[in-house]
Amino acid sequence: MSITKNEIKLIKSLGQKKFRQQEQLFIVEGVKGIREFLDSEFELYQLFATDEIFAAETTLISPKDLQRISVLKTPNTAVAIFRMPKPKSVIESSLVLALDDIRDPGNLGTIIRLCDWFGIEHLVCSSETVDCYNPKVVQATMGSLTRVQIEYTDLENYIQNSKLETFGTFMNGSSIYSEALPKKGIIIMGNEANGISSAIESLVNKKIGIPRFGNIKATESLNVASAAAIILSAFKSH
Repeated sequence: MSITKNEIKLIKSLGQKKFRQQEQLFIVEGVKGIREFLDSEFELYQLFATDEIFAAETTLISPKDLQRISVLKTPNTAVAIFRMPKPKSVIESSLVLALDDIRDPGNLGTIIRLCDWFGIEHLVCSSETVDCYNPKVVQATMGSLTRVQIEYTDLENYIQNSKLETFGTFMNGSSIYSEALPKKGIIIMGNEANGISSAIESLVNKKIGIPRFGNIKATESLNVASAAAIILSAFKSH
C-alpha cells in the first residue's frame, strides 16, 4: 500500500479551515493522540503510518511520504484523518467556560486540556475564536479534545439567552480569592491582546480577576491560558 496524490492533496488541504469545514474532516498526528481519538466516539476516516502499530485499518507509507503530509517540523510515525462530530447543545448543569475571540492555537489547545483536567465538559467559543480542529490546536490538546464538548456560536446571543450567572475576567475585577464562587455559571475569558469585548462586557454579571502579589507589580498581564488555569482552580476549590 502507498499514499496517492489525491490523498496527499486532501491532507494538505485540511491545514486550512475552509477545507476542514467543507470536508468535515481534520488531522491528528502522533501515536498517543491518534490512540486517544480511536478510543473515543470520533469516527476514523483514514490512517497512515510507517508501521503496523494500530489495530485499526492502516495504510502503510514510507517515512518520506509521512514527512510530506505532516504539519510538524519533526514528523511522528503516524497521521490520521477523523470526521468532525455533529454539534451537540450545551448542557448548563455546571460550569461552562466561554472564550471571546481567542486567536492563538496553543492557547486554545492548552485551555481545552485545562477543561479536561478540571472537569469542565462544555466550552463555548465565539465565532472568531481559532478553530479547535486546527492541526496546531489538536496537537496542543494532547487528546483532551475527545473529552470536551466544544460549540462555536454567536457568544453575545448565547449569553443573552442563558439563565446562568456570568463571570467575566478583568484586570480590575474583584479578587477570585475573596469571592464566593458558585458551582454553576459561565466563566468568560477574553482575547489575548484586547480582553473581553465591550459587547460581552455589558452582559457580565460579576467582574473577577487574579490579584498581583509581586511587590513591584510591573507584570502587565497573564497569558490567557495561565489565567484560565488559575481561574478554574479557584472555582473548583470552592
